[in-house]
Amino acid sequence: MVGEIKSLSKGVLQVKTPYSKEDFKIKWKEVGAIHTDNLFLISSADGRRVNGTIHTYGLDSLAVYSVDSMRVGGVLSDIVLLRSSKSRLIDRIDFDIDLGFNYNKANNLNQFSLRSKLSFLTMRADTRIFYNANRSLQDGTDKIRRVDAGVNYKWYLQQNWFGMLDGNFLSNTEQALKLRSSGRGGIGKFIFYNKKAYWGVGTGMSFNNEQFANDLEDRNSIEAFLASELLLFDMSNLSLSKSLYLYPSLTDPGRFRSDLKVDLKYDLPGDFYIKAGINLNYDNRPAVAGKEIDYILFTTVGWSL
Repeated sequence: MVGEIKSLSKGVLQVKTPYSKEDFKIKWKEVGAIHTDNLFLISSADGRRVNGTIHTYGLDSLAVYSVDSMRVGGVLSDIVLLRSSKSRLIDRIDFDIDLGFNYNKANNLNQFSLRSKLSFLTMRADTRIFYNANRSLQDGTDKIRRVDAGVNYKWYLQQNWFGMLDGNFLSNTEQALKLRSSGRGGIGKFIFYNKKAYWGVGTGMSFNNEQFANDLEDRNSIEAFLASELLLFDMSNLSLSKSLYLYPSLTDPGRFRSDLKVDLKYDLPGDFYIKAGINLNYDNRPAVAGKEIDYILFTTVGWSL
């Protein structure tokens, strides 16, 4: 096959050819040989990240020629990420949007959910912007609303280490949380990163400002955090992602929070997919007594660019 390699991500190689209207998507483990002329950002399972071309020699072997003409040897199956260094801005962007809606005539129940994510990858960094909203309206009850948004910036170091800097925002009527604004900074490491899955862990500090919808005074706090992120994607059309953040407070002794997100995604033809999952927040000292736990169970239909 001769064509333009667009990317390799999550175990799938995307190739554009002049004789096909849609790009070919090929499982990376089924690629036996590859030769490129253009430069790529190349990431391997051992944490190396270089710019170069790829040429295979023999069975499952390769040589990577970096921009300074240094030859780097390796095994084809160890490459986990390819992204064209000359690609247009639009080719470096990934965008997902999910929508869900329920209506029940009884009590005129309306439920709406929106989940969206935009990510931009460069040679050394990955920027992600997300916005999730859930609203429920029913006769005889107050409106229920939950909005979760943020910007996550991750820059990659050698040997599978990375730094992270995040800004996150949460508004939640269930826990009378008008707005929680938090900034996180820390460092992490991928325990493993291969063509089937990756698992990263991290730690750092979080700075919070909380505003409440009841009479409780605004609250500022500093927390430590421990993070774990897992993504499994070599399961036919299925992928599973899970993130867990634990927040022991440093300025409010005894307070503890946690955020859990689990998404199960099933790919459909034409870049569409079905997604189901749970978002769960725990706070042992909430603004409303008895509301320590809040969670959202969702099922949506989405589209990916």
